[in-house]
Amino acid sequence: MAFNDLLQQVGGVGRFQQIQVTLVVLPLLLMASHNTLQNFTAAIPTHHCRPPADANLSQDGDLEAWLPRDGQGQLESCLLLTVPRQGPPFPNDTETNGTGATEPCTNGWIYDNSTFPSTIVTEWDLVCSNRALRQLAQSLYMVGVLLGAMVFGYLADRLGRRKLLILNYLQTAVSGTCAAFAPNFPVYCAFRLLSGMSLAGIALNCMTLNVEWMPIHTRACVGTLTGYVYSLGQFLLAGVALAVPHWRHLQLLVSVPFFAFFIYSWFFIESARWYSSSGRLDLTLRALQRVAWINGKREEGTKLSMEVLRASLQKELTMGKGQASALELLRCPALRHLFLCLSMLWFATSFAYYGLVMDLQGFGVNIYLIQVIFGAVDLPAKLVGFLVINSLGRRPAQMASLLLAGICILVNGVVPQDQSIVRTSLAVLGKGCLAASFNCIFLYTGELYPTVIRQTGMGMGSTMARVGSIVSPLVSMTAELYPSVPLFIYGAVPVAASAVTALLPETLGQPLPDTVQDMESSPQLLALAWTLHTQDAALLPSRRRGKPRRQEQEQQKQMVPLQASARENVL
Repeated sequence: MAFNDLLQQVGGVGRFQQIQVTLVVLPLLLMASHNTLQNFTAAIPTHHCRPPADANLSQDGDLEAWLPRDGQGQLESCLLLTVPRQGPPFPNDTETNGTGATEPCTNGWIYDNSTFPSTIVTEWDLVCSNRALRQLAQSLYMVGVLLGAMVFGYLADRLGRRKLLILNYLQTAVSGTCAAFAPNFPVYCAFRLLSGMSLAGIALNCMTLNVEWMPIHTRACVGTLTGYVYSLGQFLLAGVALAVPHWRHLQLLVSVPFFAFFIYSWFFIESARWYSSSGRLDLTLRALQRVAWINGKREEGTKLSMEVLRASLQKELTMGKGQASALELLRCPALRHLFLCLSMLWFATSFAYYGLVMDLQGFGVNIYLIQVIFGAVDLPAKLVGFLVINSLGRRPAQMASLLLAGICILVNGVVPQDQSIVRTSLAVLGKGCLAASFNCIFLYTGELYPTVIRQTGMGMGSTMARVGSIVSPLVSMTAELYPSVPLFIYGAVPVAASAVTALLPETLGQPLPDTVQDMESSPQLLALAWTLHTQDAALLPSRRRGKPRRQEQEQQKQMVPLQASARENVL
């Protein structure tokens, strides 16, 4: 609690916290735009094969004379008649003056530019045999997010949150702008990958820097605010994409503001909690005094000194010297327990989320309206999630959001295909629950890991989320076996993950752990360990393995003070 008392002494939630939190979360408006940008920059308009250059459409008739029809009577997009049709088309595309023979589009394509004047699809002809390249661009972006979560999460624990944010803002601005001027598709993909890396670093360090500067009772508010800003970014993208339909202009518009974010990020104050966990007590004092001055608590700031900090943060200084390595996540039993459980939660949330987003493409309405619907679903879901997080705790909120989402998806798998209203309602409800789950898992993970390895843990969690988003499209291929198989898989995973939350301690009202020792001595963790111990003891016969009854009774007596202490600390 020592550091939380210091935050209260220098102003609690004062002018500094209000300004810095606002400036840190502001870029998330455009981060949401980058994540779903290819819904618009890579949209596929209606297209057909371009007739040969020597074709005289005025004599041969309109474009339809060169286009065959499929079994439903629709014009083919990737085939061209070798000889134009001379009369009314027959169902099998044969006529009196033609053979109906077709060939691939060797002369390019003609696109309907009424909705999308220019996209990467129309500029580089990513259709028909090249259609998979469109998905490759988004996949490479997700690979960048995965790499960024791993690399920048680790570096933030070594170099600090502020330095990584400054670097990530600049990288996003440069790579996003360069993508807007990319001369060819490979160059575009390369810059999109770099954008994904930097945006992952922004997402991780944004949450951590804000949480570490806020008192205990306001952390849930900060996490919910962050989630709402991201949801508002989805609304913003719909409006911006409608106003700026050209893909290069849209790409540029959502990237250039990061130059402004880069400039003002130099005025951020580094996390004093990170300074103290790194053993930099002089920088901790300087940061706290600056915050006290901004918050109008100059007298309280002058009362702080190296001696006061040494007395207040004695445990952090003695136990937290040096930084924990990423291997500690597997080497230390307590960290390994958190890592495995949280990895399952991150994977399940992202896996089911992207599975549902793919299924929601069947709305059959305008693409801009779909984007608004996606954003609108998050608003009430995150509000309910915030109320549960603040009243009942993080663990019930995480469990309920995953369980309800999984149930909605599973029920959707047994609803008949013709019940479109029911299926859409269940899909929207499930998507909202998963949005609330994302909101909770960011906050929950940051509160469970100690400061010395918090960003590394957050990075590994985000990495597992990216693995889920990559695996999710592959599961959709099982629809060839049975149409509802993907939904059963998408629903079963979050239901199973919801049970894992029972193995995690509650963090509501608890101070952030600074060291691994803090985490291991947490009352919640002690209570959880005692509960698991008693459950194991109940499953084993008292005399199994030849253990004497008296010896077992002595061990149980030794556990009673531990249980009482844990319960008193929790209360």
